[in-house]
Amino acid sequence: MPNRSWLPGFLVLGLIWGASFALIKIGVSAGVGPVWIALWRCFFGALALWLICAVRRSELPRGRAVWGHAAVVALLANSVPFALFAFGETRISSVVAGVWNAATPLMTTVFALLLLRDERPTPGRLAGLAFGLTGVLVVLGVGQDTELGSVVGSLACLGATACYGAGFAYTRRFLSGRAHSAVALSAAQISCATGQLALVAPLAEGAPSWPGFGPMAALVVLGAVGTGVAFLLNFTVIRAAGSTVASTVTYVTPLWSTAIGAVFLAEPIGWNIVAGGVLIVAGVALSRGRARPASTRPEAAPRRVRS
Repeated sequence: MPNRSWLPGFLVLGLIWGASFALIKIGVSAGVGPVWIALWRCFFGALALWLICAVRRSELPRGRAVWGHAAVVALLANSVPFALFAFGETRISSVVAGVWNAATPLMTTVFALLLLRDERPTPGRLAGLAFGLTGVLVVLGVGQDTELGSVVGSLACLGATACYGAGFAYTRRFLSGRAHSAVALSAAQISCATGQLALVAPLAEGAPSWPGFGPMAALVVLGAVGTGVAFLLNFTVIRAAGSTVASTVTYVTPLWSTAIGAVFLAEPIGWNIVAGGVLIVAGVALSRGRARPASTRPEAAPRRVRS
């Protein structure tokens, strides 16, 4: 019988990342600015990762080159997309934001084809991108009487997924092949993002305000669990099942975000959201091709941080 010990962690990981969109919605509904939400998320995530480094005795990377690349990845994969997703959710529901997050692998494929020499366009990938683009247009409501605010929010979330795609491609080319542990590189990356946002948040949105115990608790969970604990789960799944299997959590996340948004936040689910989400996930599946079985030997964990 195949070893499925990684499956519970895989499902919990999808739940955590799916719930993150509802937690963001709680924060913006309480009046917390998008940049401050991104900052609190990175701050509490960095604390969790530093604690993990201390427990596991993982040394942080040294050298300007590593920290320079970590700062670039932090900008592309954390600072900008976290703020864009929070901004988007001031205008759209967490359900729609979760669907947009499912488009991240499509954006990753686009940037990989542009930036990585060993990535080549294939008929399957091109067909997947076509399916995904069709899904994007359906979710946007092209051809329907759509409010401008919802279009702006959706475009912000789509821009966030584009940042993720560029960040993943940059990580693979300049950072993931280094000898440092994945936990240490993650701590460096999220710490850089915290510093970047700490400089921008007061200038863009003024001093922080107390949103109330409930919304602040949501932001703590969003950072510590959604970034810290989720990273550990992702690393565990990669070690046990391989990176190909671990990456399919993208298919699970929108299911959780839709269910949580509908049940706990009473957010509506339109037909275009369901149809567009199915097309996007189908495009992701086509663009990635047939998954190969995971090796029984533990593999190095690639860098990966989600919404």
